[in-house]
Amino acid sequence: MKLLNQLKPAFLKDQHGHHGPLPQSINFRRIWKLALLLTSIVTLLPLIVITSVDYQFTQKSIASENLLRTLRIGSNAKRAVSHFLHERFAALSLVAGSYSYDYLRQPENLAAILRNLNSSFGDFIDLGLLNRRGVQTSYIGPYQLSDKDYSSEECFEEVTGQGYFVSEAFLGLRNIPHVVVSVRQSQSGGSFFVLRTALETNLFSTLLGSFELDGRGDMFLINRQGIIQTPTLYHGNVFDRVSFKVPEYSVHTEIAEAFNDAGEPILICSAYIPESPFILIIVKSKNELMKPWRTARLKLIGFLVASISIILLALLGFSTYMVNIMYRLDQRRLSILHEMEYSNKLASIGRLAAGVAHEINNPLAIINEKAGLIKDLFTYTKTYAEDSRIVGLVDSILSSVERCGTITKRLLGFARHMDSQIESVNLGKIINEVLGFLHKEAEFRAITIEQKFDPAVPRFQSDRGKLQQIFLNIINNAFAAMDVGGHLEVVLSYDRGETVTARITDNGCGMTESALTRIYEPFYSTKTKAGGTGLGLSITYGLVQELGGKIQVTSKLGEGTSFTVSLPLQPQQPREE
Repeated sequence: MKLLNQLKPAFLKDQHGHHGPLPQSINFRRIWKLALLLTSIVTLLPLIVITSVDYQFTQKSIASENLLRTLRIGSNAKRAVSHFLHERFAALSLVAGSYSYDYLRQPENLAAILRNLNSSFGDFIDLGLLNRRGVQTSYIGPYQLSDKDYSSEECFEEVTGQGYFVSEAFLGLRNIPHVVVSVRQSQSGGSFFVLRTALETNLFSTLLGSFELDGRGDMFLINRQGIIQTPTLYHGNVFDRVSFKVPEYSVHTEIAEAFNDAGEPILICSAYIPESPFILIIVKSKNELMKPWRTARLKLIGFLVASISIILLALLGFSTYMVNIMYRLDQRRLSILHEMEYSNKLASIGRLAAGVAHEINNPLAIINEKAGLIKDLFTYTKTYAEDSRIVGLVDSILSSVERCGTITKRLLGFARHMDSQIESVNLGKIINEVLGFLHKEAEFRAITIEQKFDPAVPRFQSDRGKLQQIFLNIINNAFAAMDVGGHLEVVLSYDRGETVTARITDNGCGMTESALTRIYEPFYSTKTKAGGTGLGLSITYGLVQELGGKIQVTSKLGEGTSFTVSLPLQPQQPREE
């Protein structure tokens, strides 16, 4: 009896129909009985009539399955190629949008970006920078393509018109089949530049080769004119024209039946790759696809006949197992709903706190006014004016009101100024706001923050939102580098000239010399295992450059890091190329 009780499924042990924080609304015993009945009928009925099923009907079913499988592979391959191109295009767009034309024009900067792109994505042959006249002013790669003029070529006209361009496969000066991906980046004053890279067509062959094809399948790319763009197994070489008609354009993956040159039936699956000149083609032999069915149909009939003797036992075990899984999942659902109920309460409390931050300012103002009036009355009354205890209590009220007002203003004011605009700013106040939001973390981790602000630092014109982001990124990195009990020093100074300097120093883990030379490079991070993207300091560097400032860093492994940000008193004027 004990063994049977242990084997008994959980839904049969539940006598009360509910378990956990919420009531049970599903009768799993009834579901189990209905599942046994229905699966028995549905399973045994086909077994009884299987011998009367027409072979042609089964053949059509298998043929339909082959079509669906081919369509599925075609759709997956289309997404893979599209994602591959989009990933390279997005990487180029990020680089073009993160750096200025002058920065990219330096060969060492372009070479560093190419190394980082290849370490993150791979497959980039080179990088070229074209000015608005179509001249390649900077080039990093294995070929001699510097100062080449692309102004009269189709790729330059296309990318300047639509902002991006993916070329067809061609040989070009490289004398190997390749495609070119280009992006256009606008600059101030109506100017622009173009960033381009080359990809070998073998990369597409490798990507398409990862899909398994049956029926003597062949997968390759062609262009809109039917010219083969990647190597094929049975349909010619690169730059040959396919023997069949180019499929008509469709946003969906399409499949059609046709005949090859030998008169054999074939399946042709086609998919137009969006934002590119390529068409994905899959060709399969229909006779090869049907071979497995012809050889396995007799075995299938014998298997079905032999299965009748054990079908009921199998259904019993399967139905019990599935209903038991449903029962356990339902218990988990009820538990999650219970947790969500608490989460919604916390979210409501958060929204309420934001509302209270607005509403509390009015009573605080009244308390402040009335307490000030009481203090004035006590001051003019000799009896109370000499009572330091009463005056001290009133001062304590005023101090507490001021502190509450500061907290609510900090909460509401930080997000209010995130829009990008030039205004008069107090850098010390901005840094204090950033530190105020990290105060609790510093207190929890016993991190001491030492502030040394030069009182002579003037207000100046700058972008408040960008300054908040710059110092939030730097200070967050400093907190991440420090252990419990760390020390952070923030020094704000003014050289009585045209710049204001802020230095943030921590006693964290520090960086090696090799890491120090690459921290501003995109995609480079020393915290990849901890979720780092390698873009924080790269974006910070770009923001400082946009404000016309400079950023410097010194670090020693095991001792700490110091960032120095120098900002001009006047905003930088946009520079035309």
